[in-house]
Amino acid sequence: MAQNLRNRLQRLRDTGSTRERKTLPGRKRGGKDDSPFNGDVWPGWVENGFKTLERELSLEIPFSLPSVFPAALAILVPDLARLGRIPSPGELLFFDLETTGLSGGAGTLAFLAAFGRFAPQKKNNHGKTQIKITQYLLLDYPGEGDFIENVLKEFGEKPLHLVLSYNGKCFDSQILKNRCLMNGIMVPEYFQVDLLHPARRLWKRLLPDCSQSTIEVSVLGLDRTGDVPGSLAPDIWFSFLRSGENQELFSVCDHNAKDITGLASLFLGLGEISGDPLKSQKMFRFDEEALALCWNEALKKRPWFFEEAGSYQSCAETGELLLQNAAAAGYSRPAFVLAGELLKKGR
Repeated sequence: MAQNLRNRLQRLRDTGSTRERKTLPGRKRGGKDDSPFNGDVWPGWVENGFKTLERELSLEIPFSLPSVFPAALAILVPDLARLGRIPSPGELLFFDLETTGLSGGAGTLAFLAAFGRFAPQKKNNHGKTQIKITQYLLLDYPGEGDFIENVLKEFGEKPLHLVLSYNGKCFDSQILKNRCLMNGIMVPEYFQVDLLHPARRLWKRLLPDCSQSTIEVSVLGLDRTGDVPGSLAPDIWFSFLRSGENQELFSVCDHNAKDITGLASLFLGLGEISGDPLKSQKMFRFDEEALALCWNEALKKRPWFFEEAGSYQSCAETGELLLQNAAAAGYSRPAFVLAGELLKKGR
């Protein structure tokens, strides 16, 4: 039995060594082109590893980038309160993956990754912000190791980056973790802020769903006309593997880049709401009742955070105004909370 198994394994090795491999664009190995990279076929992309491409682009979003974010941003984004401080714009790293499926099983892998960072502000930017995006594209399964190594470089060598995602805690980061484990690569460490939950808190009762694209179009006013739905990305990548035709894959890459700009726009929008919620209500049309209740709840749960930031009093005054406005609009729960707060103060 052992001898038969040994012979069968040897035949498989011999067959594998002589079989011709179908290859896609990759790096040079052993001084010869495994499959020469053609820049005309992949405009804007460059090789960065075996069957892995990279491109950089700069896009514009219609929101101003403040020099500092208000402390009240931790009310809308509780992950920041858990972090213990409000980050500077230069610390933020926006992250999004396109994968071969919507489940987190071992058979699902990422084939496209995008990272975004705010560019330094320029004078006379007319209220718009530049965001620099780096993307990595996996061309076939054998290149996954190099693809992941490139992705991990974006997080840096130390767990200092503040990574922002949309449903990333439950999906993107889990996929990345699984693929690192499957490839024997150390899982990266970083602090993650998930913007799905703040979005649900402010708009779930007002919109048909809280998908990122719905928030971008209905709340932020971004244009995603002609955009490829993210649900089609797996089929398009598999079609590319079969045919080598990359035009539809380019559309997926553009969709991935738009996800980063939308993510950054949402974060800046939340910053504007937290800075002046009464003024920004007309622009962002959020749920007045939900904001009033979560604002006052956050002050009760984490008063130390706002006291250390020196903003507790101003946040408390804003919270009372939010309750008053919501009560005047006919919401009973904010009216009840406001009555209790006034009673405590003897008013």
